[in-house]
Amino acid sequence: MSYWMKVDLENIPEKKGIRRRIHVIIFGSDTFAGKLFDIVLIAAIAFSVAVVMLDSIGGIRANFGDLLWKLEWFFTLLFSVEYVLRIATVKKVKQYVFSFYGIIDFLAILPTYLSILIPGTQYLIAIRVLRILRVFRILKLAHYLSEANFITKALWQSRRKILVFLFTVVIICVFAGSIMYVVEGPENGFSNIPISIYWAIVTLSTVGFGDITPITPLGQFISAIIMILGYGIIAVPTGIVTYEMTRSTRKLHRCVECGKQDHEKDALFCKHCGKEL
Repeated sequence: MSYWMKVDLENIPEKKGIRRRIHVIIFGSDTFAGKLFDIVLIAAIAFSVAVVMLDSIGGIRANFGDLLWKLEWFFTLLFSVEYVLRIATVKKVKQYVFSFYGIIDFLAILPTYLSILIPGTQYLIAIRVLRILRVFRILKLAHYLSEANFITKALWQSRRKILVFLFTVVIICVFAGSIMYVVEGPENGFSNIPISIYWAIVTLSTVGFGDITPITPLGQFISAIIMILGYGIIAVPTGIVTYEMTRSTRKLHRCVECGKQDHEKDALFCKHCGKEL
């Protein structure tokens, strides 16, 4: 069918009406049909992710492998039809395709098709769980995203301090790992410097897997210092981000004229002196 024939068909009122109704159902959540579609969609996403998780369990896959494989393809085809309908009914196709939800919708159906060429990639379908983020729109929770943006902004503003902190941690781990390689040596499990750095990272982060442990008294003394240092290091990023969040809050809610801070988040003018915030 040529482009002009497509245009002529789209100019037919009935055709436009069908596209409009489908668009409202898929992208809208104010109507009963739109809410029902979103609820069914989220339920299908949850079930499809559950199918992938069950398929990764050997015993279940051995007994119900064929059923799980059919369900996986059923959900993939269902989401493929939904994706095509979204593209067919949206006005700005490129804007939707390259939007956050557009990319997630595409990645949600891609792994199953890739599994035909690359076995095992079907387990990447777990990315479908990100589509449940649409629940924010269904439950009218979008206004909570402003709080998430506030935290994101604080993280972005403190990015340089955090990078300096992480660089310092890397230097400490490299130095501590090199020292432990010299002190303990291969005979005590510190077979090379990269392995020793891995031990330093595990110890400094207070994870402590225990797969490599120092044997000599000097090595144990150094490890004790690193563990104590780790408790202090954990609190540093939290303090950096908290400071930026506090400073951002003061900037948003403090009046430069009278200094009062008890304003609403969306206030434009000071309720005490009338000065623009």
